[in-house]
Amino acid sequence: MGVVGGSDCAPPVARLAEAVGRHLGHAGAVVVCGGLGGVMEAAARGAREAGGLTVGILPGTRHADANPFVDIIVVTGFGEARNALVARSAHALVALAGEHGTLSEIALALKMGRPVVGLGAWQDVGGVVPAGTPEEAADRALALAAETHGRPAGLGG
Repeated sequence: MGVVGGSDCAPPVARLAEAVGRHLGHAGAVVVCGGLGGVMEAAARGAREAGGLTVGILPGTRHADANPFVDIIVVTGFGEARNALVARSAHALVALAGEHGTLSEIALALKMGRPVVGLGAWQDVGGVVPAGTPEEAADRALALAAETHGRPAGLGG
C-alpha cells in the first residue's frame, strides 16, 4: 500500500499521514513510500509504530537519506523517475497534500490501473476516490486493492 505526499508538510498533514500509516500497519499491509521526509516519514512512522513493515523507494543513491522509520531501503538513483516505482509497487495509493511529484505518482498509479484515494487533497483529480478521515482513506485503499488484486495488499503478496 502506497502513501504519497509532500516531502515537506504542515503538522496537520503529518498527523493525517501518520494515522493512515498506523491504520495500514494495524491491517498488516506493507507501506511503500518515497522514503524521505514529510508525508513519507509520517506515514512510515505510523506504520512502524503499529508493527507494520515499511519500504522506502529513494530518488538518490544514499541509504542514509532514508527517514528513520523505513525498514527496507531501495536506492534508485532515478530522481523523480522513482515515482513510477512507488506507483507500480503499491496495490493502491493514499495521496495527501503535495506538489508536482505527488501529482506524478497519482497520474502514474491511475495510468497503471492502481486505485488512488485522496485525503484532504487531490479529490478533484479524475479517478481519485475521496476520503474524509485517515481511517476511511486506509480502509478504502485496502478494499480497492483487494478488489483489484484479489487479495489484501501486503498479506500473502
